[in-house]
Amino acid sequence: MRQPYASVTPYVTKDGSEIRELMHPTVQGNKNQSLAEATIPVGGKTLKHKHLVTEELYHLSQGHGLMHLGNEQFEVFPGDTVCISPGTEHCIENLGTDSLILLCCCSPAYAHDDTVLID
Repeated sequence: MRQPYASVTPYVTKDGSEIRELMHPTVQGNKNQSLAEATIPVGGKTLKHKHLVTEELYHLSQGHGLMHLGNEQFEVFPGDTVCISPGTEHCIENLGTDSLILLCCCSPAYAHDDTVLID
C-alpha cells in the first residue's frame, strides 16, 4: 500500500492545524493507526485538546516549538518525539521563524469524534 505525498490534499483539522492525512483506514484501508503531517505557521498554535481513546505520537521534522502536555511545557526541536497518552490535554505552538512541521501517528486512527477541544 502506497500513498504518494503529492496526491494528499491538506485540510484544517479540529485543533486548527493544517493536516495532510498520509495514511488512514478510511482512505487507504490499513487497520489500526493513522499517520498525518501537521503544519503550524510561524506564530501559530494549535487549540488545546485531548483525545478520549487515541494515543498520539508527535515527531518533529522541522522548526522549533513549545509543547504543552498536561501540566508540563517544554521546547521541542527536529528529531524530537513526544508521546501523548489518551485523555491528556495538549497543544503545540511554533516558536521559530519557519513553519513547524510534525508527523502525528494515532492509534487507534484519528477521528474527529475522539477529539475534545479544551479552549
